[in-house]
Amino acid sequence: MASSSKIGDVSTDAMTLTRFTMEEQMKHPGASGSLTLLLSSLAVACKATEAAVRKAGIAQLYGISGDTNTTGDEQKKLDVLANDLFINLLKSSYQTCAMVSEENENMIEVPVAKHGRYIVCFDPLDGSSNIDCLVSIGSIFGIYRRDDDEGPVTEKDCLLPGNKLVAAGYCVFGTACMMVISTGNGVNGFTLDPSIGEFILTAQDMKVPKKGKIYSVNEGNSSYLDEKLLKYFNHCKFPETGKPRGARYVGSMVADVHRTICYGGIFMYPASSSAVNGKLRLLYECNPMAFIMEQAGGKAVTGRGDERVLDVVPTSLHQRAPIYLGSADDVDEVLSFLNA
Repeated sequence: MASSSKIGDVSTDAMTLTRFTMEEQMKHPGASGSLTLLLSSLAVACKATEAAVRKAGIAQLYGISGDTNTTGDEQKKLDVLANDLFINLLKSSYQTCAMVSEENENMIEVPVAKHGRYIVCFDPLDGSSNIDCLVSIGSIFGIYRRDDDEGPVTEKDCLLPGNKLVAAGYCVFGTACMMVISTGNGVNGFTLDPSIGEFILTAQDMKVPKKGKIYSVNEGNSSYLDEKLLKYFNHCKFPETGKPRGARYVGSMVADVHRTICYGGIFMYPASSSAVNGKLRLLYECNPMAFIMEQAGGKAVTGRGDERVLDVVPTSLHQRAPIYLGSADDVDEVLSFLNA
């Protein structure tokens, strides 16, 4: 028998997402395995969504469904499909008691017969305005453990700050499909191998550079932004020393944050006079991404003093929050302008 773990281009000992989560589970003797099962269900939801994205044109899934979601955005057909996939797969995992989705106004309660101990908040398809033009999009999720297992689950059970996240992740649908997750012990990236239908560990212990050369923000909103922030933009474009920074903005949070983790820099969606609390939603966009960024060695703040995104206590399911996240030095730098 060959002792090599690779024959030709085929690995015979690949670290799949399932194997990885099982090995992490074994490091905790008291673990029940419920989080492992939940992450497996989320992986299937991401695979199914990725498959739908890949064949959207052929299956006539482009275009608007005719409805708007709870935050007022027009729902695309893929939004609706991805949302149904996530809800059904999470319900059937038997590990959740409630869910919060960008596409649903109210909390989604799981039937008692299928109850588990976790609450999952998710954006089933982030960046959906980019769907029809084939720009990278993705899914975002955050997993909380319910504080009180007694009695029926309520909306209050879902209003937890990000510092109580058990795990978080996102899946980017771009040139490849990559699922990036953290269970509070670093960040790891798994690329979908379509030949076997499995996520394979390809980016172990991901770390954001301490300082980057890219800033990412929608400068088209400059007329609504604080003058202090505009000074920071000018500092990026016209530095007193060194080269100007590159400006990159996709408009899909998953794509912009993934690039920031890989290359460093800062991603911003600030408060403005037209959106005083920012635009991105706290529970299922800001918190999961802030959790991952901090686990990767970066920072994530609201711009209100030194307030961490993860310390904001939500008061409603679809609460919005401003966010600045990325390389630690770059976040500190923008704060020096905002707090001047």
